[in-house]
Amino acid sequence: MINNIAERIKEVRNQIKQATQAAQRQPHSVQLLAVSKTKPAADVAAAHAAGQVDFGENYVQEGVQKITQLQHLPLTWHFIGPIQSNKTKDIAEHFAWVHSLDREKIARRLSQQRPAHLPPLQVLIQINIDDESSKAGIAPAQLEQMAQLIASLPQLQLRGLMTIPQADASADQQAHSFAAMQRLFLQLQTQYDQIDTLSMGMSNDLAAAIAHGATMVRVGTAIFGARTN
Repeated sequence: MINNIAERIKEVRNQIKQATQAAQRQPHSVQLLAVSKTKPAADVAAAHAAGQVDFGENYVQEGVQKITQLQHLPLTWHFIGPIQSNKTKDIAEHFAWVHSLDREKIARRLSQQRPAHLPPLQVLIQINIDDESSKAGIAPAQLEQMAQLIASLPQLQLRGLMTIPQADASADQQAHSFAAMQRLFLQLQTQYDQIDTLSMGMSNDLAAAIAHGATMVRVGTAIFGARTN
């Protein structure tokens, strides 16, 4: 399995390289986030042995368990799932990044509960770019207000934006959504110096996301295989 995961990571990195070349971008301008939800700690360790450092988790309890099991490894953990109020303390204490921030209450709780001895939590604002009722995220019109709030909180550092576009969108719809996210991201960069992360694109739409400025792609299935639940 270790060789299998290593080979898959190599293949995904090659896809990123090809997509960046097609978009006339540098390969190092796109970071790979390995989404390890529902996968055992042994798989994460195998991915790390293949050179992967950044890992994304959707479920707090499962993520914290893996972080604890693998604390001897120099890994960077990203929380990318929906955030419940009663889970903010665990997220603030264990993760380095949060991709799915979309509520003022959650932002305030994360800042208050981030331990003082840790660096600020690096956060991305989740945008519901296709206005889907089933998806989390704020509307683009709410971005300025949310960004101002995060900038005012001492234990959070705003780094950019994240989105999960419509799953069954056509290529044209997909490109439209990614282009809209790129415009929001570039606009945010003119307002805050530290904005450098646009988290969008997964196993199936990685190339399209990179063509529209993604700086981080979230890949799970193509690295670890199909999820077990």
